[in-house]
Amino acid sequence: MRQKRDFPAVFITKKGQRAIEGGHPWVYAGEVISCPENAENGGIVDVFSENGNVWLGAGLLSRESLIRVRLLSRNANDKFDNSFFLRRFRYAWAYRKSVLEPGDLGACRVIFGESDGFPGLTVDRFGSLLVVQTLSFGLECRKKELIQSLVQVLREDGQDIRGVYCRDDEVLREKEGLPLEKGWFPLPGEEVPGSAVTEITENGVKYAVDVENGQKTGFFLDQKYNRRAVGRLAGGKRVLDCFTHTGSFALNAALGGAEHVTAVDVSGSAIEMARKNAVLNGLEGRMDFLTADVFDLLPRLAQEGRREWDFIILDPPAFTKSRRTADAAAKGYKEINYRAMKLLPRGGYLATCSCSHFMDAHRFRGVVAAAARDAGVELKQIEERQQAPDHPILWGVPETDYLKFFLFQVV
Repeated sequence: MRQKRDFPAVFITKKGQRAIEGGHPWVYAGEVISCPENAENGGIVDVFSENGNVWLGAGLLSRESLIRVRLLSRNANDKFDNSFFLRRFRYAWAYRKSVLEPGDLGACRVIFGESDGFPGLTVDRFGSLLVVQTLSFGLECRKKELIQSLVQVLREDGQDIRGVYCRDDEVLREKEGLPLEKGWFPLPGEEVPGSAVTEITENGVKYAVDVENGQKTGFFLDQKYNRRAVGRLAGGKRVLDCFTHTGSFALNAALGGAEHVTAVDVSGSAIEMARKNAVLNGLEGRMDFLTADVFDLLPRLAQEGRREWDFIILDPPAFTKSRRTADAAAKGYKEINYRAMKLLPRGGYLATCSCSHFMDAHRFRGVVAAAARDAGVELKQIEERQQAPDHPILWGVPETDYLKFFLFQVV
């Protein structure tokens, strides 16, 4: 590197260098050889190879995190001022306008962390509300300016943005030395909205979304086109939607013409919201709701001889959030898939998925195949799908490739 750099220099191991050159933007604490004591926590540092001969990029320092540096750029000409972040936001929004259908821009993921060049930042849009979640110390330090810049970009494009809610209650923040908190972000000179509950429409289905109390940022947007695929297949069928949460797959199936849909979740509050969403869409006459643990319910239904469903949907929460528990998670995925296959008639349909990055596609395929062998059935694959494109997969960053979704006919 010829030009003079003003940022503190961090030197890393050959292993760390290989990871960055392979496209991964993280430097782990164990890969750091040296870091100046006066380098500011959350500040920008330059990352160099072990011998200092190769400049690898500039990133945000996080002294308490195992992810010690998150790269922002590998372009030595970048200046990390407001125009840099404005440009990144414009790129991200232009991408959504290109890959999503126009009607889906009102409920979409606007920023997906590293995939959009904002490490540790998630922004979801629900109508006129933005929900922001910050999981890196460096971007937390810049949150005020970042939010104002994003709102500026969206409003310049004619988007109606009336409020911003911060869902900084994710426990991963503690690993960054950040507090758990949530609340409205006050835009300069504007009042915060009077309610954290809003309404969105996705695939023609209306949902009430509580951005303050709902899971994650209030609603799971990554399955939008998978839900639509289920709706197209559900016509005339009797559907059992397991782990329904607030009813998204169940509602798509009902709107798609299912004869009847039973929606199941262990959470009573989730079932109550699913019931309200059914009423909101005028679908309550073709749906019923059950509060139950799916792991207990499926074997009980088989024992009772209940086999009235010809389409079962399995959309469980992540069974593993680390490699240590991946084996136990595999057993859980196999169990529910096996039980569902045993309940279905020959010619019935199964939608099954995993949202855990640590249950990679190869292993998940193996788990489902093993369940089919044990159930004595064969699977005819209809579709293999992933997350919606507003959650872009960045090659070189396997953490961004997390959602596996399959549609099968059981034969």
